Amino acid sequence: MRITKAVKQEMLSILEERYQGTATALDYSSPFELLIAVVLSAQCTDVRVNIITKRLFPEYNTPTKIKEMGLEKLEEYIRDCGLYHSKARNIMATCDILCQKYDEKVPETFEELITLPGVGRKTANVVLSQLFNIPAIAVDTHVFRVSNRLGLAKGDTPLTVEQGLMKAIPRNKWSDAHHWLIWHGRKVCKARKPECNTCPLAGLCPSKIL
Repeated sequence: MRITKAVKQEMLSILEERYQGTATALDYSSPFELLIAVVLSAQCTDVRVNIITKRLFPEYNTPTKIKEMGLEKLEEYIRDCGLYHSKARNIMATCDILCQKYDEKVPETFEELITLPGVGRKTANVVLSQLFNIPAIAVDTHVFRVSNRLGLAKGDTPLTVEQGLMKAIPRNKWSDAHHWLIWHGRKVCKARKPECNTCPLAGLCPSKIL
């Protein structure tokens, strides 16, 4: 099947109907908590991140408090998270910048966010869309996989997929569609064994397994 603009719009309509109202699975109660949770989520499941932040945030939920706990103690708190050494260093450095430059507040522009250690395009886009209602598409492993399989946006890098999705999806639905693709990747279009037999997009998908 040729994936035309009309086919892409039909795919998006199906995804919207199926996943309308979905949001991030990360638990947080402040902009700073979300920022740290998304930094921790790199190469780590949201379920695992929520376990970690459930023990971290009740006591250490501001840049100053995390700075005061020190690197070694932070590493102990997040040890069961992948790449915890580098994540702890990045979080400490980010907290230092937030204290010195932003009065402990999370900056509200993409350009400022990506200057923070450990914050790349994906993290910045999640923060912008989730906290500040700025249309953005964050390409994580689920979004990357599902977009390529469906042909919504083909690409070898997250950036090329992000750019393709921005063309395929109306701007006012970027942030919502990001969640539709994530949840479809978690629930149906799984990495190792996609459940094509139950997928509502099977009739349109060029990658379906019969």
